[in-house]
Amino acid sequence: MAKCEYCGKSVSFGIKVSHSHRRSNKMWKPNVKRVKAVVDGSPRRVYACTRCLRSGKVTRAV
Repeated sequence: MAKCEYCGKSVSFGIKVSHSHRRSNKMWKPNVKRVKAVVDGSPRRVYACTRCLRSGKVTRAV
């Protein structure tokens, strides 16, 4: 669910390293919002990341 339908940005994985250098798995999720956007001429609810919303890739439905 945490995936942008416009740019395809999704979760990324890495390793969290504590101060004592203990390593554990970590997951970073993108800032994805559920917005009402115009898709193929009709309004539809889609998941879009805030970077796409801010840059104007998503046309919001009124």
